[in-house]
Amino acid sequence: MFHKEGTQSILLGTIFTAIVLLLSDNFIDIIWLKMAIQIAALLLLIIILQFFRNPKRVAIENENQILAPVDGKVVVIEEVYEGEYFKDKRLQISIFMSPINVHVTRYGLSGLVKFSKYHPGKFLVAWHPKASEENERTTIVIENKTFGEVLYRQIAGALARRIVNYAQEGMQVIQGTDAGFIKFGSRVDIFLPLGTPINVSLNEKAIGGKTVIATKA
Repeated sequence: MFHKEGTQSILLGTIFTAIVLLLSDNFIDIIWLKMAIQIAALLLLIIILQFFRNPKRVAIENENQILAPVDGKVVVIEEVYEGEYFKDKRLQISIFMSPINVHVTRYGLSGLVKFSKYHPGKFLVAWHPKASEENERTTIVIENKTFGEVLYRQIAGALARRIVNYAQEGMQVIQGTDAGFIKFGSRVDIFLPLGTPINVSLNEKAIGGKTVIATKA
């Protein structure tokens, strides 16, 4: 299963691969060169297909848990000052996605979308300390009965040139469902109330819509 945001890229990649295979088969007589070109074209198509894959995951909705919004590695767990929306200290958890990770963004919790804003910006590497403030990004705040207001931020990386965000202010969203997509390497930051019990550790691999990153009774 592939994500709908990949439809155009997959179509163009398929057409390109087909043309390369056809032309190389008819106009290149050097066997090793023909094989090299055809293999390269097929590898490119495979990379496009794996990047836009969208594995089906059914989350069990739980008001007392926050699920990882994306696949990737937990690279930050720290107390920080969040200056865009809360303007106070929050507990930040950051998940870094490499190009080989699934790049679907899922809602980590159910609730009401209170804030949703897109920011154009730079394309620093996703793990850069200033990426959260200077890169292209979207900021979304969901109000949840158990956790109160939780902010998550989709951040573009050095290769990412397009962030897709489906959250709109006033929407009721459901935990684990499709929230958007980030093309190529990128990061998602989650900002939780101070004192929230955390279920993950640094360098742990998270699975979007499955891994529980925080709980609250």
